[in-house]
Formats: sequence, structure tokens, C-alpha cells
Amino acid sequence: MSPPGRRTAADRHSDAAAGVLCLTLPGDVLLYILLPLHAAAFGVSLPEVGVLLAANRLVRIVGYGWVARYFQRHGPRRSCFVATIGAALSTLGYALLSGVWALLVARLLWGLSFAALNISVQVLATAEAQGAARRSGRSRSIVAIGPMVGLLAGTALSLAIGPRPVFGLLALAAAAALAIVPKVPAMRGAPVALGPRVTLPTRLDVWSFMQGFGLDGLFVIGLTVLASAAIPDDAALAVGAALALRYLAEILLGPVGGHAAERWGAERLLVLLSLAAAAGLVAIGCGLLWSGAIAVVLLRALLQPLPAPVAALRHPGTQRVPAIARVATWRDLGAGVGPLAAGALLPVLPAWGVYGGTALVIALVSLALLARSPGR
Repeated sequence: MSPPGRRTAADRHSDAAAGVLCLTLPGDVLLYILLPLHAAAFGVSLPEVGVLLAANRLVRIVGYGWVARYFQRHGPRRSCFVATIGAALSTLGYALLSGVWALLVARLLWGLSFAALNISVQVLATAEAQGAARRSGRSRSIVAIGPMVGLLAGTALSLAIGPRPVFGLLALAAAAALAIVPKVPAMRGAPVALGPRVTLPTRLDVWSFMQGFGLDGLFVIGLTVLASAAIPDDAALAVGAALALRYLAEILLGPVGGHAAERWGAERLLVLLSLAAAAGLVAIGCGLLWSGAIAVVLLRALLQPLPAPVAALRHPGTQRVPAIARVATWRDLGAGVGPLAAGALLPVLPAWGVYGGTALVIALVSLALLARSPGR
């Protein structure tokens, strides 16, 4: 055990991977605001917007297993190098390409790139059991800096220079992450038990799906829809500020969640925070749009560091990497279905029904984690 306050090699490696994702992620998060609001500028229709925003997550459902095998064979440094190039090219594509098919290629490229970066961040944060939750919280804090700055600067710049040129600037920021990649460890050839490609979901997988569905997909797209109806003239700035607050909360509260998990247990804290986040969704559905959104943002920030340590605790040794990849896959599946469900349900159902139903399911799957059988 290292002395308190002393940074270990695991800490430095985790921070480096998080720094790479910090610089490559802003283009993706800004697209969730600018693409729905400026669909015509990108040469797509509103239905095609939903497909494009879901595509990068849906490709990871298929691609996470392949990416995990590539990660095991070549290590985090090579994985981050290839993924950084892919992230820069995809973000540049948002600036230069038009039409659903060209942009779909960029989204698929980003989806696989993010898969490699996300696995690198989570695996390096949990490389040592001692301090895993603390490192996970710190890495989430570092990662969130890029999207927060990108959202605030990007939405403001889009009003001055238009939505497309902003992504050219963010592509340069993504390419700058190549300077950090050499600090990521090689670690090639680490033994990983990949297991079968298709398995029944564990309770943690189901929880991860609902978190992705409710706190990522439904929350972000639903907030955009509800804000556009409430304040149509300032929807871009309002939603941009709300999502920037989400990342600011991760910067400030990610380490808090990690330290709290070290003290009180990651699984117990994950369940309690999930129940509280479900209550925040209910508040949004009942008309408390901004207070509910702020509550969800803060609780989500505390939750972010917890899934990887919980997965590592439940699946130690050679099962750790595939377990982390599987949890990420199920979250992406939920986050990919969430925008499609929001677009289909919010126009025809009352908001309280959509958000309340989602909150109920989140509460049930969270409570089910307390009654898990071994290994589930």
C-alpha cells in the first residue's frame, strides 16, 4: 500500500488515459446539441439525426468484444494511439461531411474509437484493487474537463461562426491528445479471459442498461425536447449550459464519489445514488424541469466512478477486462435506445409517464443488485 497522498504508477497511468479521452470527447458531446438544432446545415433530416446520434453507441454493442481483444493483444498505449487518430478523423468529418451516409461513417469510427479509450480508462483505473474507486473518480473528473469546456465554448462559437467550423477546431484538440499517448503504459499480453461472445446479462448489466437508457439517452434528448418547447429562442445555450454543468459536476464530484465508495462500499453507494437519481427523473416528468435536471446531473456525477470498481470486484482476475467491457456495452445499448425511445414516446405520451416509468424500472433493477447471487 502506498503512503497517503503519494501518487503511484497506477495513478499516473490512469490519469494519462483519462487525459487522452478528455481531449477527444468534446466533438461527440457537442454534436448532441448542434446536430438536432442545425440538422439542415449537416444535410440530414430530424429522423436521421436520431439514427446518427444512436449509431456510435449501437456499433459499440457489436464492437466492444473486438475492441477488448485488440486491447488485450496490443495493450492500452497502442489502443489509445489508434483510437485518438480515429477520434480526430471522425470529429473532422463532422466539420466537412454532409448527408446521413457520410456522417454515419464518422459516427461509427467514433464509436469504435471511444470503445478503446473507455476500456483503457476503466481498466487502468482498476488495475490495482487498492484505490480503484478513488482512481476511477479522479479519472472521471479529468475526462469531464474536455466536454465541459467544449460545450461552453462550442455552443457560443456556433452562434458566431456556425456549427460546422467548430468541429474543425475540436478535431485539432483531439489530435493534440497524441502528445499524451506515450504516457499510457504498453502492458501488452496481459491474460484476459474473453469468454463467450453472447451471454445472459447479469444484474449489473441490466442496471447498466437502465442507467444508459435513463440518465444518458432519455435525459439528454428529453431535456433538449422539453427545453425547446419551454424556451425555443435560447434552447441551444440552455441545454449546452445544463450539459456543461453535468461535466462540471463530474469534475467536482467524481473524486467525491470515488472516495465515498472507498469508505462505504461501491455497491451500496451505487444502489443509493441510483434510487436518488430515479427520483430526479420523476421530478423532471412532473414539470420540475430544471431542478430535476440539476439533481440528476449531480447524482449522475457521483455515480460515474462506481460501475467499473463494482464490476472489477464482482469479476476479479482475468475476468475483469471482459466484465468492464460488458457493463460498458449494456450501458451503450441503453444509451442508444434512449434517444430513439424519447423521440417516439415524448410526442405521444405525457412526460410524467415516460420519466416516471423509466424511474420505476431503474429503482427496481438497483434494488435487485442487493439480492444478487454470487457472480451475478
